[in-house]
Amino acid sequence: MQQVRAVVSLRRGEPVSIATINVPDPGPGEALVKVQACGVCHTDLHYREGGINDDFPFLLGHEAAGVVEAVGPDVTSVAVGDFVVLNWRAVCGSCRACDRGEPWYCFATHNATQKMTLEDGTELSPALGIGAFAEKTLVAAGQCTKVDPSARAAAVGLLGCGVMAGIGAAINTGQATRGKSVAVIGCGGVGVAAVAGAQLAGASPIIAVDIDAKKLEAATRMGATHTVDSSATDPVAAIQELTGGFGADIVIEAVGRPETWKQAFYARDLAGTVVLVGVPTPDMTMPDIPLIDVFGRGGSLKSSWYGDCLPSRDFPMLVDLYQQGRLDLDAFVTEEIALDDVEAAFGRMHEGNVLRSVVVL
Repeated sequence: MQQVRAVVSLRRGEPVSIATINVPDPGPGEALVKVQACGVCHTDLHYREGGINDDFPFLLGHEAAGVVEAVGPDVTSVAVGDFVVLNWRAVCGSCRACDRGEPWYCFATHNATQKMTLEDGTELSPALGIGAFAEKTLVAAGQCTKVDPSARAAAVGLLGCGVMAGIGAAINTGQATRGKSVAVIGCGGVGVAAVAGAQLAGASPIIAVDIDAKKLEAATRMGATHTVDSSATDPVAAIQELTGGFGADIVIEAVGRPETWKQAFYARDLAGTVVLVGVPTPDMTMPDIPLIDVFGRGGSLKSSWYGDCLPSRDFPMLVDLYQQGRLDLDAFVTEEIALDDVEAAFGRMHEGNVLRSVVVL
């Protein structure tokens, strides 16, 4: 067992604090990772606010990269010294989704068996089974995806959640390709990543929608061909106007609210696709849409969990694109901070002043 510094959320709605935690040596199927960088994701704030569950205290952080320091006795997928991006969906390989060749839908993903604890032995709930706002963390070996060790940790670690969620929403879930039009409603970190994914796939036009001029500027830098300020313009009408009066082939909703989902529904073309990647709260319900509109417009309504990614396939490929200069992951890193600055970073994120604050250790 080792003792390290970490960011924990002890009680609902209270500021996070720095604590010394106990990290067990890895057992069967587990890996100990020395964390090099971890992004501050909105999901961590959801945990702090009790929006995920009430399993306090939480060990926050999940969007991370680092180096494997030790592995359990049966682990062969990664080795000591490997540079890895952590993922929160370690596939089992044997559930009904994996058996039918769709492991990105794995229904039995797993985490480390042993628990990290506070100094007094209180068990911690690691955010998304990772808990990487820490100098070291214990994860399932399957949560470690080996990538090019020369890549910048602060940038590629973001593939662990938000950037992968956005890129995957466009490419994997929405199936954006050349000749298809894409609109993205909500241009925070995930939405801007969806724009980048659409650009990688060759989609055009790519329409970014938000109420914040700074976010629309970021979307333009990542590949948006048009922007819509939805605080001043009806986004449905604007998207239709920019697509010949029809609506976009793919509309990605990256806010997670009924109002914006309804906009996405009506902003798509006939037989188009709506992708919900923004995370709603448990009390939100579907907007009031006549069922005949659902039937009459055809197409598909999809949710996108983690961008329907398969980390072993997608992470190395996206890191290679980053290394080639074809995917600007550095553009998502607004600032690099220390562990002690996470609470302040939540405030900047809430104010919309950053794409990502990244803790660098």
